[in-house]
Amino acid sequence: MRILSFNAGRGIHGGPWAVKWLTLLLWALAAGVVVFWSLRWSSGGSGPLPAPTPEPALQVDASAMAKALGAVAMPAAASVAAPASSRYALLGVLAGRDSGAGSAVIAVGGKPAKSFRVGDVVEDGVLLQSLAAREARLGSSMQGPATVVLELKKPL
Repeated sequence: MRILSFNAGRGIHGGPWAVKWLTLLLWALAAGVVVFWSLRWSSGGSGPLPAPTPEPALQVDASAMAKALGAVAMPAAASVAAPASSRYALLGVLAGRDSGAGSAVIAVGGKPAKSFRVGDVVEDGVLLQSLAAREARLGSSMQGPATVVLELKKPL
């Protein structure tokens, strides 16, 4: 008895050429991954991260607000200066659990952020008084009251 076959000796998977093409495809994929990551790493970082700009303080025109609410006339008020906390941006905190010691990463006046330890001078007349889990307190002296309390934004 004779058995007839339609695939002419290629076997189930299409013969040796299918294995060769599959091997070539896998090696090309591996080479592509190596090229991608080597180009990615060789480009280096983009340099230091730019300092985040503090959110500007909300300026309210008191006379326009009064007029919108029905007031007739209101004397002109002096413009309100931006609060001191808008000059500072807290980017990171490393605080001791009970001691209040540690360091904070703070950007001052739109400049690149720097690390400050508790007691370091942040700016003329302003030093880092203490730290908590997500906040830093700034003041004019270590024993005086905190003039500015900076808080980290909650992660999304």
